[in-house]
Amino acid sequence: MRVLAIAVLFTLACSAGAQDLSFLAKLPPAARVEAEDIVQHADFVFESRTPPRKVRLATMEKLFDHPRLAAAMWRNCQFVPAFFVFLHPDGAWSLDDGRGLTGTLRLVYRRPGHRVYLVEGRAARGRLKTPFAVGARMLTSYRYWEGKQGFESDLQTWTSLDSALLGFVARPFRGYIKERQDQFIAYINGNVASFGEFADLDPMDFYGPLKRDGDPVALREFKALFMGK
Repeated sequence: MRVLAIAVLFTLACSAGAQDLSFLAKLPPAARVEAEDIVQHADFVFESRTPPRKVRLATMEKLFDHPRLAAAMWRNCQFVPAFFVFLHPDGAWSLDDGRGLTGTLRLVYRRPGHRVYLVEGRAARGRLKTPFAVGARMLTSYRYWEGKQGFESDLQTWTSLDSALLGFVARPFRGYIKERQDQFIAYINGNVASFGEFADLDPMDFYGPLKRDGDPVALREFKALFMGK
């Protein structure tokens, strides 16, 4: 169960990993230093490729750029966990499930089809059935494109646990952790692509639920992006 808890924490920001580090040279100096430190102390390095989904790249870009709206749409589709998003003045944003699972994401590089995030995730004691709090720092490189069969993505993540002991204990289970991570990433991306596709087809299906949800920022963003208001 503890191994499963670590696996879930790794996927807190919807990401995975590999060895291509060429993008590091493109990061701002402070972000590059932080990213290099995570890579140097990484307990796990993973890469995952998501299967094609029939949703427009432009729609996915809208959701990436408006995480508070994406979280509201996620909740109204009743996916679990029910995340809430909080925006910070510096442009970062935090995820919180209201039960002790949190993550803060900073977008430190953005080009068409490529985003790089620095992530800090934490699960409170007992949240993932562990007798202690579990934390991690993550560097995530997220590449995505619209292929012949639909929207696809490749995610690379370097994860540094906040405890050397946790990293040591979890290493023998690396294959299992990667399998669980791949499953969770496919779940996250598949759900986001699903409500993105539904919004493309008939955005009014979301208008009523978003209005009842009561997040004025999410509702305002939805009107502007999908209803032309």
